[in-house]
Amino acid sequence: MSTDIGTDAPTFTLPDTDGGEHSPGDAPATLVVFTCNHCPYALAWHDRILAVARDYPDVKVLAVSSNDAERYPRDSFDAMRERVEREGPWPAPYLRDESQEVARAYDAKTTPDCFLIDAEGRIVYRGAPDADYQDPSLNAMWLRGAIDAVLAGAVPEPAETKPVGCSIKWRQ
Repeated sequence: MSTDIGTDAPTFTLPDTDGGEHSPGDAPATLVVFTCNHCPYALAWHDRILAVARDYPDVKVLAVSSNDAERYPRDSFDAMRERVEREGPWPAPYLRDESQEVARAYDAKTTPDCFLIDAEGRIVYRGAPDADYQDPSLNAMWLRGAIDAVLAGAVPEPAETKPVGCSIKWRQ
């Protein structure tokens, strides 16, 4: 399956750290963010991504961790639960992709790797939250611009940026 801009986004249902299950859709836009607990890039962008979830309550934001937990125990489901408990409630569910099927279906490359899906289920933005993980003042401007465009019925510009971060940790 292709995850190019304009193609149908892969569908999935994954468990969250609170025992619920979540899927993309049923929203004017869905943001699927591949992330994890250990990558410095994912950690640096974390607060900005959660701020997007808080600032856009009509947008479904799904944080997905797909990393191999055997080689990276900090990314295990238990460690994910502990992190959410420690940091307080997140404005977006933290989902576990144990089989790595969702990351493979999206062809996710890094943590983070962001995919914005419109109400029709098409991928309309893919890439980084903003231009520099070290500059919190950028405030996930690429994600916010893409969301604003979709909510206004327009095409995001840019529609694609290079995802930057640690590679997805695939099972061997």
